[in-house]
Amino acid sequence: MSELIFNALPLTEAERAQFEAAAPGVEQRFLPLMDNSGLTVPLSDPTLVEGATVVLGSLPADVLSTSPTLKWLQTWSAGVDVYLKPGALPDGAMLTSAVGAYGPSVAEHLFACLLALMKRLPQYRDQQRGHCWSDLGTVKTLSGATVLAVGAGDIGQRFSALCQTMGARTIGLKRTVCPPPAGLDEIHTLDELDQWLPKADVVALALPQTPATIHIMDQRRLDLMKDDAILLNGGRGSAIDPQALAETLRVGRLWGAALDVTEPEPLPATSPLWDIDNLILTPHVAGGLHLEGTRERIVAIALENLKRYLAGEPLKNRMK
Repeated sequence: MSELIFNALPLTEAERAQFEAAAPGVEQRFLPLMDNSGLTVPLSDPTLVEGATVVLGSLPADVLSTSPTLKWLQTWSAGVDVYLKPGALPDGAMLTSAVGAYGPSVAEHLFACLLALMKRLPQYRDQQRGHCWSDLGTVKTLSGATVLAVGAGDIGQRFSALCQTMGARTIGLKRTVCPPPAGLDEIHTLDELDQWLPKADVVALALPQTPATIHIMDQRRLDLMKDDAILLNGGRGSAIDPQALAETLRVGRLWGAALDVTEPEPLPATSPLWDIDNLILTPHVAGGLHLEGTRERIVAIALENLKRYLAGEPLKNRMK
């Protein structure tokens, strides 16, 4: 069976030439379905992908599930839970992600939110709007703090490394124990979460969505955290029970929290989370293509995997 590659990535002319050179003699259709700001462009004509054996980009699952020729999907996203659902891809189709592309962007966003919370900047901004000149009291530092990265992949490691530069001790939790990578002082398993929550000054979530991670931070686990701890989420909104978090913050527990992802998205206007002064909310913008380097990394991952695919070599970031 001959190959047909459908490339939906936002490419420069030079990058398009690289993909063409990587697959000489192979038909490639180039139709960017994500613009350079990271916004997804709807696929107006699903017949454009008919016969494709390779898709580079995150096309709708309902389109891909009816593409019997598909052998491999390379997403532009790090999260692939939508494609892991039964029937989302044809039987036997391989799935690879863009894990590693978003780490710097999301880690820097979480780090900025953390420092803002530690120095009470959201509350000072509220006072500025109210023309109020008032000292809000003590602030926090990362020097000597214990930072718990729940999800010690690319994002968790990069975020922890930033915290280390300011004197924090960094602990990573993941499914399996391995030697600590750069940025982390220790690695433990996720089933030790309950033991580490009472010890952490900062808890940063960077988890994919799986049945085990949905509401992993429920009321019971929020109650395990220190009263003056800070909670951050840059993974999936479903990791935190929103009602439990709202109640925890309402009664004055936790120094603060920052969410770039929520359950659901967009956050309903009626959610009590909007009106909490020590909570930073951003509309799922930590990743995306807000940094040019992110787009370049997505393209580089896809190009390397395409070369591997055509050479019959194992693919990187294999999820299925």
